[in-house]
Amino acid sequence: MRWSLLYGSIVLSSMLLAADTTGRFPNIPADYLREAESIPDFWVSRLEEVNRFLDGHVHSGAVATIGITAGGRQIRAVSYGNPRQGQGTTTFSGSLGFGNVRAYTGPDADKRVYMGIAGVHGGEFEGIVGMVNLLAVLETGTDLRGKSWPEITAAARSVDRIIIIPVVNADGRARVPLRMGRHRGSDETIPEYFNTGGWPDGRIIGWPDCKQFIPLDFSRTQFPGGYPNDNGVNIQHDDFFGQRQPETDALFRLVALERPDLILNMHTGAVFPLMHRPFAEPALTPVFEELFRRVQTGLTERGLQASSDPRTEADPARVATSSPYNLDTALNLHCGALSVVIESPSHAASTAKRDGKPFLFRPDDLLDAQLICHQQALKFLADTGGRSRWTPPRQRN
Repeated sequence: MRWSLLYGSIVLSSMLLAADTTGRFPNIPADYLREAESIPDFWVSRLEEVNRFLDGHVHSGAVATIGITAGGRQIRAVSYGNPRQGQGTTTFSGSLGFGNVRAYTGPDADKRVYMGIAGVHGGEFEGIVGMVNLLAVLETGTDLRGKSWPEITAAARSVDRIIIIPVVNADGRARVPLRMGRHRGSDETIPEYFNTGGWPDGRIIGWPDCKQFIPLDFSRTQFPGGYPNDNGVNIQHDDFFGQRQPETDALFRLVALERPDLILNMHTGAVFPLMHRPFAEPALTPVFEELFRRVQTGLTERGLQASSDPRTEADPARVATSSPYNLDTALNLHCGALSVVIESPSHAASTAKRDGKPFLFRPDDLLDAQLICHQQALKFLADTGGRSRWTPPRQRN
């Protein structure tokens, strides 16, 4: 009800645009379109599959449309638990100047609010699969493989509010025609093509070169990739203080309403799962570093890091340099949340561990990694109490 009042101006019955990518971009090389030979049932990654899951399998959570993409597609979120009630007396910036974030968070400052988002880049499937399976766990106690996650269930009961957005950039996801690409060894050409796009001669636009073209003119490409929405804008690097995209506006409205403590922004683009240090308030540095230790330790203990040594894999010095100013910075400065990117390995490429031995992330491994990240992050939030306890009121003489 609360969301429906907020977004009453959104037309919930908006028609989804057709996702005939091969018709719109006929020059995609045929070999690039080959799917994996065997795709597990739990690998729910296509936009239409996600929507069917939300419509047919979410019963305890509340499903809402929080916005409409540049291309006219719904941005859907699922919420659990009770939201914060009441408003603060100042802006988030004002609360920092005052020295007490509770002046912004309001009378329910002690509530613990968790948010997970995925699909900011439409060619990155792992986070979407993880979000759908996290929803399955929250609904039934088991993921779509039937595997139970009692620690997630317990941690979810220990926080007050959970909001999950499986696909932020529905335009980009609808544009990428694959459910699960073929594994190509260590060659990441095809995953990068579907992420960052290709020029008319087939050359990969590539990362980070794609970031110099925002908005991207689709007519100048063979395929524009899944990074941008249908306006050609990479939401991770939107014009946050200028003419924002509708996807960013939807996120900004939602986080201003919910005032989350912690946001996990799930991406694909690492050889082993890795949390990036955000460009955010300095006061949150020790909070990030403890979160990093917990998440990376959990992954290491499950054999999903480059070695079995948590002292190496969970050392925040690994990410001594912060990410550039991006969506996570903007979310932090908009609502005070600690918002962090976690990069997953790709299902379509593999690598070697620190000892040089080849390592293949199976689909099961990739899903386990996603759920371990959420498990550790939820436990961290439950244990540490959230934003109101991370930055105690400033002492005054």
